[in-house]
Amino acid sequence: MNKGMTSVHGRGRTVSKLRKSHNARPPRSRQRTGSVCDSDIDVNLRIISYDDTVRKLDHYYGIVKRQLLQNQSITLGLFPLSSQEKEVADIRTTIYCAASIWSLFQAYRRIDDDRGKAYELGQSCVKCMRGILNCWMRQTENVENFKKGQNPKYALHSKFHLKTGKEVVSSDDYGHLQIDVVSLFLLFLVQMITSGLQIIYTMDEVTFVQNLVYYVERAYRTPDFGMWERGSKYNNGTPELHASSIGMAKAALEAINGCNLFGEKGASWSVIFVDIDAHNRNRSIFETLLPRESSSKNVDASLMCTISFPAFATHDQMLYSKTRSQVISSLEGKYGFKRFHRDGYGTVLEDKRRRFYHSAETKEFEKIECQWPLFYLYMILEGMFKNNEEQVEEYKNKLKPLVKRDKWGDPVIPMYYFVHKDNVEDEQAEPGSQYRQSSPEGTPKNLFLWGQSIWIIASLLMDNLLHINELDLIRRHLPSYNRPRKGGRYSAFQDTGTASDLVVQVVLIAESMRLQAMMATYGIQTQTPHEVEPVQIWPPKELVKVYQNLGVSEKLGLGGRPTRPIGALGTSKIYRVCGQTVLCYPLVFEVSDFYLSHDMALLIDDIKTELHFVGKYWRLSGRPTVCILIREEHMRDVHFRELLDLLAMLKSGYCDGLKIRTGRLQNLIASSCIEHLDFMNAMDIDLDITPFEQLQHASIGYQSLTDVPTAITYSEDSMSFKDMGLQPTPEVLSVLRSVSTLHGQTQLLGILLRREGRNFQVDGVSVQDRVCALLRQASSLRYWAGVRECNALLSKEVESISPYITTILVSGKQLTAGYGKDEILLDKPVQPAEIHDLFYTPALQAHNVVQAVLQQEVVLYCGKLIATHTQLFNGILNIRIGWVIKAMTYYLHDVCHGKESIESLAPNEVRRLVVKVLSIDEWAHKERLTPQQIRVIDGCLGRTPKRFYEKVFHILSKSTEGVRLCDQLLPQHPTISEMSSGELNFALTVQSLLNRIQHPEYRQIVVELFSVIATILERNPELKFLHELNLDQIVKEAFKMFLKDLGREYTEDMSSFYNASQVAVTSYLARAIVNFMLTGDVRSEIEEGLTFCKVS
Repeated sequence: MNKGMTSVHGRGRTVSKLRKSHNARPPRSRQRTGSVCDSDIDVNLRIISYDDTVRKLDHYYGIVKRQLLQNQSITLGLFPLSSQEKEVADIRTTIYCAASIWSLFQAYRRIDDDRGKAYELGQSCVKCMRGILNCWMRQTENVENFKKGQNPKYALHSKFHLKTGKEVVSSDDYGHLQIDVVSLFLLFLVQMITSGLQIIYTMDEVTFVQNLVYYVERAYRTPDFGMWERGSKYNNGTPELHASSIGMAKAALEAINGCNLFGEKGASWSVIFVDIDAHNRNRSIFETLLPRESSSKNVDASLMCTISFPAFATHDQMLYSKTRSQVISSLEGKYGFKRFHRDGYGTVLEDKRRRFYHSAETKEFEKIECQWPLFYLYMILEGMFKNNEEQVEEYKNKLKPLVKRDKWGDPVIPMYYFVHKDNVEDEQAEPGSQYRQSSPEGTPKNLFLWGQSIWIIASLLMDNLLHINELDLIRRHLPSYNRPRKGGRYSAFQDTGTASDLVVQVVLIAESMRLQAMMATYGIQTQTPHEVEPVQIWPPKELVKVYQNLGVSEKLGLGGRPTRPIGALGTSKIYRVCGQTVLCYPLVFEVSDFYLSHDMALLIDDIKTELHFVGKYWRLSGRPTVCILIREEHMRDVHFRELLDLLAMLKSGYCDGLKIRTGRLQNLIASSCIEHLDFMNAMDIDLDITPFEQLQHASIGYQSLTDVPTAITYSEDSMSFKDMGLQPTPEVLSVLRSVSTLHGQTQLLGILLRREGRNFQVDGVSVQDRVCALLRQASSLRYWAGVRECNALLSKEVESISPYITTILVSGKQLTAGYGKDEILLDKPVQPAEIHDLFYTPALQAHNVVQAVLQQEVVLYCGKLIATHTQLFNGILNIRIGWVIKAMTYYLHDVCHGKESIESLAPNEVRRLVVKVLSIDEWAHKERLTPQQIRVIDGCLGRTPKRFYEKVFHILSKSTEGVRLCDQLLPQHPTISEMSSGELNFALTVQSLLNRIQHPEYRQIVVELFSVIATILERNPELKFLHELNLDQIVKEAFKMFLKDLGREYTEDMSSFYNASQVAVTSYLARAIVNFMLTGDVRSEIEEGLTFCKVS
């Protein structure tokens, strides 16, 4: 009876509405004049369609009530993973349940009279999202600690007590660090607030959400446990950098930037701010990792949720297609998608009593991984967003036989399908041949709520009850330049189109009037700080002080934005702070403690790089405005003319293809990106800001470059005072007073500093102050050996080096600092606080104190190069900085026959040398390098040919007793049972074996040997090594044959062999391998066929 009354009541209301809209059509829609009868039929069809819509919506309302709301916690509104769970709430499941209820709320808003259902659904969402907020706000101490160092033990929890919201499992017993969960919360928070729901009530909550943004901003350098809560594929408690987590964080940052958490009624202080440079790092590292998920997982189904609904984290069509096709081709089965290869979760072979797996246990789960129908639903959603009806139909049909029904006839989605224990062997022998059973979760009595939520969203879309634009109000599914433009005072991620359309605005600021006058004589118009007033020019560190007040709350114990530097994109905005207009100059113009800022040629390169970086990665509405600061000290530099050339080029409107507009700052503001830092208006604090000051001079001074006293090129004889380290202190002091050379004084002060400490007095001045004075002198003379040594003695560090280390690591490389046995391997991102101990190790300082700064310098160059010239690092898996410097030294001394040391070169020359050795393939032939020289440089760089690690894996699979090199055994098991051939971790294992070799040219011979063995095994698939494969023995045998053919006696010196061509070396290695096989080291049943071994 109620149903009947409902439809009549609904119909009455709608008729009037529809007639009204029918009569009010605009003229252009009246192209056909029909009869009154036609008009009535039209209205009646709409009424029928409306009734049908109401009936369908009520059907889904019933399902949501029975399947989801029935399982919602009465106190906090949270949801468990499955309906039988009565104690533990799962946050990821909770967010998806909220999204599902919200999608029905959105659908109901289409109709006239929903009898309060939309309100009920909306409030259920609010309760749910506030329940999550409630739980997390009890952990503000964790958030504050996590911001400082991303330590997993301070992670926000992903599971809570369903009714009380208390912690149920500690970080020691479960991997709570799941960046994607917090990001997912932020993403749906924005979607729901945009729909008009009021979720955030107080400023304390706004402050907390701003701190959640800080929490996810560093996803790009935070190894976490990922969507599957287990970290690495091996399930041994190790977190990894996950592309799915980083992509989700990137999407969340884009969504929440400039969002007013109080909705349309909100004030200026309830707006959320995002660091655009942190967003860009997440973007770049996410796109670098794709289509890979992590070091141990080449491919993972979780990437579908990241590149498609709900995150839509990339709009790069090539990356999207590559990732998508890899997921489908590798993981799709008849019953759904595997999560990833060798995933043991839910299989009959997994021991449920153990949290972690044993070493090599994952091999057991190969080919019997569980398949999850959930991902068929994600594929349907993707099809809906892409308007691909065939795809929707295809996955709908695949899902149909897998869906179960409850007593009301409602569909139930099983969590996964597994292979029964009796069928495991048959399935492993022939994957896909066996019938699978559904999991205990995802049955009518125990619903898998994540699956049910996604089914409801997909069904609403398929039944045309919900439009994709109602599900994705902020249009994440569109590229940013196709999204509706946001109004308001805050920056938004909205390009105007492609990067080629972008114009970078450049403001030239001269430090003084006399510098301005001199620049004018060369036709370069600049402004002084006085001339741009009332706009102020700030150093970037002053902006950091302002941002430290964003998200501060004594009550919550939250300290605002961590003191992270403002990057190139952040300094390209114009800021409005407390009524003042501010432009910051970029970090490259900051006169830092470290010596790189004293090299003009390097600065010129950095300005070009900075402009291109901003041009390539600017994603905000409004143009970027870059401030180029010209200081008087630049005039004295020998490279000043090059700076003038660069400025003249910018004036022409282009910089290496990038569109540039130079002009007066006042004229550029209107088209700039302006960020209003309104949160400062609500704060009662006095900011101690020191803007960039103009230099005052009595006279205008220089008129042209010829008047400027140039820096002289200083050099001196380098004399070693190493022996003085053995002399008593009075003797060292005596020699110090008599030495006049900078290098000599630096060495002697270094001895005193290490022996007596920094505060030891020398003629009334501390050793530290003496070194600082020497540093200033060496800097003004551009005496780089002295500058580097003084920097090393004072233990100085390159600013912001940790993002460059992260860039190297996420490019699929490892980084090693130090030398020899004391090398420190970096395989996960490091915190800025750890940098010092990384480079200033006792071993490195004892080896050569200058190496501590030189290695930092080379890391910085490699980090910058790998982002822009990735091809230079092809074939290099482990960038061993000490060895890269060895390659540079070898090239300088042995190839070019130069006399100077690396440390005496200007930083820009060191950078060019780094590029030179990395690009050896491009010039080796032209410059007529010998085979030995090529092998030495490639060996130092650790370069290997294409598919090298797959070949080694194949060799290992044929070597029962493993492979031996330099007295180190690489065993067949557990290596190949735990890892797969395309896995990054296997390649790193092989690298660590090769790294034991101390002679770079020998290393390259071993690399060539691996390739030869692999070729033989490919052509003779029946071969197998019975005993361990001793590579040193084979190389030695090859060398003996080589000498014998030349008619020479045996010698330990292998130079002649290293200098032989690759063809010659390959033939001797092949002969040695055949001899090795003929000694009986292959499987006996094929010994007869050995004489026909296909080698050539």
